[in-house]
Amino acid sequence: MKKKLNDLKNNFLIKKISVFIKQSYLFFDENKMLFIYIFGSLLNGIILRAFTTGNIFSISPIFADLFITIFFASFYFLFKNKWRNVYLYTMTILATLICISNIVYYRYYSSFISITFISFALTNYKTGESNVVGDLIELKYLIPLWFPICMYIFDKRQKKQKEFLKAKRFSKNKSLRFMYIWSLVFLGLLLTTLKGVDYGRFYTQWNREYLVSKFGVYLYQVNDIVKSLEPKMATLFGSDKVYKEVNDFYSDRSDKQNYKNEYTNVLKGKNVIAIHFESMQNVLINMKINGTEITPNLNRLTKEGLYFSNFHPQVSFGTSSDTEFTMATSLLPVKSGSVFINYSDKEFVSMYKLLKEKGYYTFSMHANTGDFWNRNIMHKNLGYDKFYEKKSYIDDENIGFGLSDRSFMRQSVEYIKQINEEHKLYYGTIITLSNHTPFSYNNLFEKLDLTMTVNETKYQYMEDTKLGDYFVSSHYADAQIGYLISLLEENKLLDNTVLVIYGDHDARISTSLWNRYYNYDYETNGILNSDNPKYKELDYYWQELNRSTPLIIWSKDEEFKNNYAKKVDTAMGMYDVSVTLGNMLGIYNKYALGTDVMNKKDNLVVFPNGNFLTNYVYYNNKGQYKLLKNIPLSEDYINKNKVKAEQILEISNDVIVYNYFEKVLSDSKYIKEK
Repeated sequence: MKKKLNDLKNNFLIKKISVFIKQSYLFFDENKMLFIYIFGSLLNGIILRAFTTGNIFSISPIFADLFITIFFASFYFLFKNKWRNVYLYTMTILATLICISNIVYYRYYSSFISITFISFALTNYKTGESNVVGDLIELKYLIPLWFPICMYIFDKRQKKQKEFLKAKRFSKNKSLRFMYIWSLVFLGLLLTTLKGVDYGRFYTQWNREYLVSKFGVYLYQVNDIVKSLEPKMATLFGSDKVYKEVNDFYSDRSDKQNYKNEYTNVLKGKNVIAIHFESMQNVLINMKINGTEITPNLNRLTKEGLYFSNFHPQVSFGTSSDTEFTMATSLLPVKSGSVFINYSDKEFVSMYKLLKEKGYYTFSMHANTGDFWNRNIMHKNLGYDKFYEKKSYIDDENIGFGLSDRSFMRQSVEYIKQINEEHKLYYGTIITLSNHTPFSYNNLFEKLDLTMTVNETKYQYMEDTKLGDYFVSSHYADAQIGYLISLLEENKLLDNTVLVIYGDHDARISTSLWNRYYNYDYETNGILNSDNPKYKELDYYWQELNRSTPLIIWSKDEEFKNNYAKKVDTAMGMYDVSVTLGNMLGIYNKYALGTDVMNKKDNLVVFPNGNFLTNYVYYNNKGQYKLLKNIPLSEDYINKNKVKAEQILEISNDVIVYNYFEKVLSDSKYIKEK
């Protein structure tokens, strides 16, 4: 009896599903424009992944794209007939722009666009990063434009054949029901393909590439918009709980520095000039091309100073501004948006504020406009007494986005001379600009021979390539570091001054171009075959580690050179700089997330996308890793560092989003002295 009942139920269910599918066919046949919109959005999502993550055949993002596309397509039936196609056209153009903009953005940032970037680009369209995107657009990235073109042609055809006048078999309510059911079907299918860790990553939104590969670009974009509202919602929900969790994290921290090492206070009472070096990578150090050193000045400084050869920026969407923030606070970028744009009204403990308590005058210099990356507000908030921006300089020589580094250095030294006369101690940050992508050739650059000569015959090699242009641009930028040092020496500004030079982030050069540099085949003007004994394998991990930038602490003082200058190969992140440097200057930040690497044999560097690096392993957030030394590691070592990395990311984000310092410092000595 039970068997018969079950058979009846199964037959009834099968018939119901069969009827629903047949009716769905008739429904979409009656609404062909709607079907084309859903299909076009799906196909463009696949095209986007082909250009970015590469997982074009992965089923979960397909289910996600269908779920979100059908959900928004259902709104079509909420409009009156004359507005329905207007809505579809609007959504078609929006979906197309999402795909094209994300493809172009990914080619530069290796990530996906945030709603914050759009608002940033609209307010900074005349300067900087927003102009970079235009330089990176290639014709093939416009393939998604087929979608609105196809919609327009089909719409014209329908109107010509007057198909829109045919009687409709499905009511508004029934149409909506069809759409909602199909949307829920694909949502259910999506959920069956996900693991527990996927939900956590979707919520935290640390790794945008992973999110798009799992949830598709449209669902990612919706989630990003929701996350962009987090700053406004944070003050309404959960702040007490977060405050307690952050307090617990810092509870075992000493209020005063409780350690000493051989570098403690060695720079106490010294002036500091920090050079924020645009796009300078470690790989260029000691590199020669046709016998010419690309960075002769940095090469010399690495031998005379304290050189951290395994140093890694920790940037996200905010790129250069993320470096400025992390350098100041020893916190990481937020998981959505940019601290400089979204959280400029928050309270922070920074190295510059702590130095001011020690009698330092603090300043920053940059030849771009002050409102770019919101620096005119954020620099003041971080503790700089004065920000010298574009208005402070005479625009007498241009390279790329603005004033040349040479003119910038010359004019900046004039300001430093004045500061030196008025203040006993000072800390200044000089932010360079000329070595900014796309590294377009300028007649002010010294021309380098980028060809390869074999048997007296010259071959193209790196000529007319972006990497070749980067070599030329970096050679120019390095020369200006030498020029700055000579100006400082000439004006007797180096006698009690230490230079801190760091690359702000990598140059965003693709692996394929580095492959040409290392594996050039002059006979074909292409790349050597991988089975060639001279072939050098450049994999994902090589590219990630190649993003390393130089960090040098240098003084002309012979005692410093003789006693403290050396090469340090401990893994180090940007959040470690202010802690390591702070120990030398005699300041201490209880809330720093980095460490003094002079105390560490093995250090953890956490990247904003969830990857991490130690002296022994590079781990990516997909659960894969590469051993960096011929030393076996236990899974316990990996898991402990993974847990710690996740904790650091969450604590850093919560400190910023929930304005932790405003609460914890309200009655502190720090606020009273400020």
